[in-house]
Amino acid sequence: MTIAVTGATGFVGQALLDASVRARVPLRALTRRPQDKRDGVEWVAGGLSDRDALNELVAGVSALIHVAGLTNTPDPRQFEQANVAGTLALLDAAREAGAGRFVFVSSLSAREPALSAYGASKARAEEHVTASGLDWTVVRPPAVYGPRDRDMFELFRSARLGVVPLPPRGRTSLIHVDDLAECLLALVPGGEGVRSACFEPDDGRGGGYGHDEMARMIGAAVGRRVWTPHLPKPLLKIAARGDRLLRGDAAKLTADRVGYMTHPDWVSRLTHAVPPELWRPRIAGAEGLASTAQWYRDAGWL
Repeated sequence: MTIAVTGATGFVGQALLDASVRARVPLRALTRRPQDKRDGVEWVAGGLSDRDALNELVAGVSALIHVAGLTNTPDPRQFEQANVAGTLALLDAAREAGAGRFVFVSSLSAREPALSAYGASKARAEEHVTASGLDWTVVRPPAVYGPRDRDMFELFRSARLGVVPLPPRGRTSLIHVDDLAECLLALVPGGEGVRSACFEPDDGRGGGYGHDEMARMIGAAVGRRVWTPHLPKPLLKIAARGDRLLRGDAAKLTADRVGYMTHPDWVSRLTHAVPPELWRPRIAGAEGLASTAQWYRDAGWL
């Protein structure tokens, strides 16, 4: 069984490659840049806008895992091209190739599409997936963290300085990237209870984590007691403009991200849990954050 994968060179995609090696599952992976040879991976050169590359990617595969997506951009219009048009192009290629199984990595932000252009683009992509006629499953991860992640790294770096600025009070679920990767592979076979389903996997912590609690866990992971000020939405919008001035297109805090950061409930719903006989998380929050901090140290990031 060969599985086609998009986004294999990104944060989640690299963890998926590692998980496939552990599970001895061969992958065929799309890439826009030349890659080193890797056991168990067949690289296909191209992107989601390259129909010839998509045809090569899906030819003869039993299933697809669509991880690729744009999560941050200074121009919200780019979400439509990357997340919506890219998904639609892949669905078209999959249907023509007769590849029936399609696992789509969406986002918890798709629950509240009015809050951000990113969430809205993921919600529209989900609509295309559910109307595709394929054997589909949608996965909406909450906040994903782990080795190689540059977004959550901002919080670890702040914690080293003794302060973790937070949005207004709320709660969020977490999932370690290795758990998410193993979850995606576990869902590939499909079947009853998985087909035409939308799942919200997490680390098993019912009710998620309060923002203060999460910040304190990150502080403990880097060996610091941290101050956790909650910043109101207007101040976060000003901070987003400042980040754009300082880092340009590389800014991590954008106005679009402020839109969903300030929502109080990003907790994975138990009603949308993955069937436990198929997958269970292995990595608890405090443990995973501590090992992630160690990875950052070993990699010279902290």
